[in-house]
Amino acid sequence: MPKVKSLYRCSACSHEVAKWVGRCPSCGEWGSIGEQAAAPASVATGRRALLPSTAAAPISTIDSKVTRARPTGVSELDRVLGGGVVPGSVVLLSGEPGVGKSTLLLEVAHRWARHREERALYVTAEESAGQVRLRADRTGAVHERVYLAAESDLATILGHVEQVRPSLLVVDSVQTMLAADAEGVIGGVTQVRAVTAALTSLAKASGIAVLLVGHVTKDGNVAGPRTLEHLVDVVLQFEGDKHSTLRMVRGVKNRFGSADEVGCFELHDDGIAGVPDPSGLFLHHRADPVPGTAITVAMDGKRPLLAEVQGLTVSTPAPAPRRAVSGLDYNRVSMVLAVLQSRCHVYLGKHDVYAATVGGMRLTEPGADLAVALAITSSERGISLPGGLVILGEVGLAGEVRRVTGAGRRLAEAERLGFTEALVPPGVDCSGLSMRVREVANVRAAVALSGLSKRGGEHAEAAE
Repeated sequence: MPKVKSLYRCSACSHEVAKWVGRCPSCGEWGSIGEQAAAPASVATGRRALLPSTAAAPISTIDSKVTRARPTGVSELDRVLGGGVVPGSVVLLSGEPGVGKSTLLLEVAHRWARHREERALYVTAEESAGQVRLRADRTGAVHERVYLAAESDLATILGHVEQVRPSLLVVDSVQTMLAADAEGVIGGVTQVRAVTAALTSLAKASGIAVLLVGHVTKDGNVAGPRTLEHLVDVVLQFEGDKHSTLRMVRGVKNRFGSADEVGCFELHDDGIAGVPDPSGLFLHHRADPVPGTAITVAMDGKRPLLAEVQGLTVSTPAPAPRRAVSGLDYNRVSMVLAVLQSRCHVYLGKHDVYAATVGGMRLTEPGADLAVALAITSSERGISLPGGLVILGEVGLAGEVRRVTGAGRRLAEAERLGFTEALVPPGVDCSGLSMRVREVANVRAAVALSGLSKRGGEHAEAAE
């Protein structure tokens, strides 16, 4: 049995000494030193085990209501967060400069103060208070319970928190904050880690929800140490093309919900607005079908989005025909062209081939392979696909059509938007759907069922 030793601890400050003394050497209190039994040394580690101040409790007795998510008022952001922000949590929002991070978080602070009737503190170190006020006037985010501070010193920010006592704290950005007790320059590894650790401790101790803005590198990753992402509870990535108003918020890490959700926004001159039904942004609505277009359903996280794939083939006398791809994976498009020539006798050796998506959407998943194949075949044959047809399926090198994940959710989304017919891989569960679903085992069967087996009139005359 390990030998049980005694220790002497001060009842006022919990300072420990090896033997009894009349006055605590730490706090100077007289008569506060008392003898206590120390726990025996751990056999596994050889270290002394200290008696915990709070006993471990059964998990069934822990109150989960204290960590329940609270909606921010921005529905698309709440979708990605898993219902809202959790009190005492730290959320890191990263994105490229100018994508709209500050505009989004200013809107969150405004909605939080207006709907929840609680205070929100917005701290900025990249802009002046006047610049933020101009943006708030432009976007309609002015509210008396939204407090603004233009500070970069961490200690001063903590002082503002003590004075304002907000329930939501926005820090823009973590790379521009300075911790005086830490070494290094602003934005360095040591400074970023120290600032994030201090704000995380503040959130856990006070129950304040903290939203941090993070810069990104040229590769699109969060700037600073990788431990920055491990310190926070939620990591979100704000994406957007500078040539488009569409913005996407993707969950990278979420301790309180799923990390596969995606929120859609549109950035305007007067602010940022959520897009609850973004499928219409990626479709070009026209009265009559046009050769070279096909509709598919992509899964962005857990969200089904309808997308339009376009293909164009043009005969060329050049010995090396051109292949141009936009919004699609170039290697997968090249593979689909090879399968079409080998398995379906669609010869494109003397044609320039162009493949693209509509609305700036990027399709990288294999589920769009069959739609790409039929769009290119439709352009080459000069025949339009039916207007109410949606196409799903991955294409293999043998010409087979393979299953895609979430086929039921994809078809349900297509049916909701008015599509009446679908070409899908074999074995897809179509229960509960009223649309006509036809299974195709290979690309040749898909070409035949979609009516692309013969050439159209204009292309037939050109071939003759």
